[in-house]
Amino acid sequence: MELEEGVRVRLAADLGLAGSVTAAGGSAVEAGAAAGFLVLAAGCEGTVERVDEHVREPGPQVREYERLTSLLDSFGTQMPPASRRRVEEQAGALEPEWAAWQQDRRRVTVRVRFDNGFVLGDAPAGLFTPAP
Repeated sequence: MELEEGVRVRLAADLGLAGSVTAAGGSAVEAGAAAGFLVLAAGCEGTVERVDEHVREPGPQVREYERLTSLLDSFGTQMPPASRRRVEEQAGALEPEWAAWQQDRRRVTVRVRFDNGFVLGDAPAGLFTPAP
C-alpha cells in the first residue's frame, strides 16, 4: 500500500515503544530518566502527516556487479573468450548481493498522528493498513 499525507490509517499490530526520553521542546532531560513502557494497540487509527522515502546506498559488491555487467554490455563481444568467461563468473558470484539490494533498496517511513493524541514518527509504512 502506498501511503500519502492526509490518508487515514490503522495500526496493524500491537506496537511496544521503549527508549530514551526527549522533551518535545528540545530541552534536555536528565540522563537515565525513564518514562516507562508504552504499548499502542492494534487498531488505533490516525492520519499520516508525513511520508519519507529512504534509498539505501549500494555497497561495494553491488557497485562491482554493476561495473562488471556494464563492462560485459559495452565490450563483451570484443573480449577474448577466457576473459569474458572470467568476468561473467565474477558477475555471477555477485548477483545474489545485487538482487538483495534491488529488493530492499527503498524504505518508506511515516509520521502518524493518532486520534488519541500520540504521534509516531519514523515508523515503517508496513505497520499500517488503510482505515475504513
